[in-house]
Amino acid sequence: MSAPQVPVTARVPLSEAVTTTRVVAILRAGDASRAEAVVDVLLQNGIRSVELTLTTAGALDVVARLAARVPDDTDIGVGTVLTADEVDRAVDAGARFVVSPSVDVGVIEAATRHGIASYPGAFTPTEIRAAWTAGASAVKLFPAGVLGPEYLQAVRAPLPNIPLVPTGGVAVEAVGAWLAAGATAVGLGSPLIGDALSPGGDLDALARRAREVRAAVGAQVR
Repeated sequence: MSAPQVPVTARVPLSEAVTTTRVVAILRAGDASRAEAVVDVLLQNGIRSVELTLTTAGALDVVARLAARVPDDTDIGVGTVLTADEVDRAVDAGARFVVSPSVDVGVIEAATRHGIASYPGAFTPTEIRAAWTAGASAVKLFPAGVLGPEYLQAVRAPLPNIPLVPTGGVAVEAVGAWLAAGATAVGLGSPLIGDALSPGGDLDALARRAREVRAAVGAQVR
């Protein structure tokens, strides 16, 4: 049975942090010991939407600390959210959005109930539409790297009103091509973060990559 169409008033809209910067930085590591330092570098270089995945030990503790101190125009979210209970925990920590690798109506409904954005992962047009009709704020095209910008452009032809956020294998140098193909934003994990989450990781290199990403976005929105 297909999911019922969600009333427009029930859908949580995309935040200003996503619609203006058009980048979601994804932090995934063995543990979150370096996450706050990485987030600080990202914020200093214009990236204001950051996802910490639940597969990272201590992620929710970091989300709570960040949510208490980052500027109001910053979005701190939680990724790899698979259940409604995990949505509840993310909200308790202060998350403003949740991201999933797949389409789970219960997760989307829980996020909507809490008034936070949800970005479920989808691969096919059928999955993309199912996520949207269930109430997603945007749909994470995942894994995008194996598909390419041409796939996104083709999908948008029949589904032009569904905001898509390609994630997974999106290279820094390809950000402009994805946006030109119609992406609402891009999700960037290791191509942006590099080794910055590791002990002794290069935060200066992270800052340079963040500036490169922001320049690519700026070239598309001028």
